[in-house]
Amino acid sequence: MPVYAIGDLHLSFSSDKSMDRWGGNWLDHENKILKYFPGIIRDDDILFLLGDHSWGRKLEECEADLEFIARLPGRKILTRGNHDLFWEVRNTKKLNQRFAGRLEFLQGGYFPYGEYAFIATKGYSDEGFDEPVHAEKMKDRELLRLQQGILAAKKDGYEKLIVLLHYPPTDPGKQSGPFTGMAEQYHVQKVVYAHLHGPEHFNDSLTGNIRGIEYQLVSGDYLDWRPERIL
Repeated sequence: MPVYAIGDLHLSFSSDKSMDRWGGNWLDHENKILKYFPGIIRDDDILFLLGDHSWGRKLEECEADLEFIARLPGRKILTRGNHDLFWEVRNTKKLNQRFAGRLEFLQGGYFPYGEYAFIATKGYSDEGFDEPVHAEKMKDRELLRLQQGILAAKKDGYEKLIVLLHYPPTDPGKQSGPFTGMAEQYHVQKVVYAHLHGPEHFNDSLTGNIRGIEYQLVSGDYLDWRPERIL
């Protein structure tokens, strides 16, 4: 079964925060999702959705958005983004119970697939919005979660590792950082990420093969709403 990924659906069926105001390929992007996904994803394929699923701040405000995702084709595995305020780490188990058989929520740990382990955490990129002390705290926390997921996978015998982040693996304009360093330390095969929007930001981080690791950007507007195969 192929494995696909896309991030940043930014759905807003129960809120007034439409992405149409950003113009371009954000206009009517929900209908583009409905148009393109069924032609790419089969029901037995795996689809990772890398964060920023809904603008809802509470779960009840996200119900329509999550139902929209649940009706899309494929086995849908959601990871956390910076705007997923409905999803606190400690509630991941409850989300999986609530949406059992329809959606899966992956934060920390890993998802096994054949010889591969997909390690997922939100990550962090310092875009200058946070105070330096807070930025370092966020980065350290996400690095620890990433390392814990990698070590758990390796302990269980997995050597082929794919890292799924929401944030880019570097700060804007940088060629390396703590997340790329950890990927290199543990010989990760691939790092897939989202979060970057608009042509002016698509090149803020890494793409292609860098120091032996493949980096893929899968933000929805970058892919023009066509999920990209990652395995």
